[in-house]
Amino acid sequence: MTALPQPLAVYAITAVGAELARSLALSLPGATLFLPRALAYQPDGEEPFDRLTQALAANFHHFGGHVVLAAAGIVVRALAPLLQSKTQDPAVVVVDQAGRFAVSLLSGHLGGANALARRVAELLGGQAVITTATDTAGLPSLEMLAGELGLRVENLAALAKVSMSLLDGGQPAVLDPEGWLWPLLQRRWPGRFELLTPGQEDSLTEKPLIWVGWRRITPPPAWLVLRPPALMLGLGCNRGTSASEMEAFVKETLERQGLSAACLGRLASVRAKSDEPGLLELAARLNLPLTFYSTEELAAVEVPNPSATVAKHMGVASVCEAAAMLAAGSRRLLVSKQKSPNVTLAVALKGPGAGSTS
Repeated sequence: MTALPQPLAVYAITAVGAELARSLALSLPGATLFLPRALAYQPDGEEPFDRLTQALAANFHHFGGHVVLAAAGIVVRALAPLLQSKTQDPAVVVVDQAGRFAVSLLSGHLGGANALARRVAELLGGQAVITTATDTAGLPSLEMLAGELGLRVENLAALAKVSMSLLDGGQPAVLDPEGWLWPLLQRRWPGRFELLTPGQEDSLTEKPLIWVGWRRITPPPAWLVLRPPALMLGLGCNRGTSASEMEAFVKETLERQGLSAACLGRLASVRAKSDEPGLLELAARLNLPLTFYSTEELAAVEVPNPSATVAKHMGVASVCEAAAMLAAGSRRLLVSKQKSPNVTLAVALKGPGAGSTS
């Protein structure tokens, strides 16, 4: 089952709608029920409101999804001043008080409203109403596919160009040398896309194209760039090194090497650094998992730049290179050991389905 947006808020404005909303809130994990003050049972955890518009305004960006049992027009007017962008707005589903229709109103793909509408309709025995063009045409939603595969959309404006090409019967080109996206496209929609080999894209700067990779590029307007979590960053540092110093060196190195920071998938280091405040803060800043390896695990990896100094202090001849390769599950070292006064780093390339998940 497709994951639903979280957390969820459920609203109703009538007594009939409130009974249906209670049933929904009990069946949807992580749901909070909001009802008019006269209808809310506060000891049961139901949150009272005086006006729906005020409740939606207060809650809008604090919930991943909203299910509103009310007329669509009422909800549209209430939401209009709150909308920001398709990357920021939460999912909104509108349901009639009889539970016959669950309408995906806002953020159908990126926000998950389409999936939420389908689940609500299933729970109520009603019909999901989905109006996004690719869904109604039985075509792939590229942003949903990207999310499913852990790929980041770098330039949302190009989504419409590639999707429109699909809707018009075109065959968008795909450049995906590592195979992050292509196998799934071929399995689900054979014949709808054209696979390129590196270099063929040079003559297609005016045409819709899906570019999947970890190199920094400035894409033409019609190219959709998807970033895989392919770069595993091994790090070593002196005690007390700040997160800001580490982050600056990481960003400078990636830029110098022509690698996209959006493709960082994991940080890795030696277990002796598991309590290093700067390293822990860096992982939090970058919103990346951080894996620590024992000296025995690191010592088992053959590296191009072993260090006697590192071996003396850490008990292993390599931290950053060995940690990067362990995290990647491969020996494809894109960036060998780089040094600043307080930081060492290396970058290894992880292929689809490879590498550490711990």
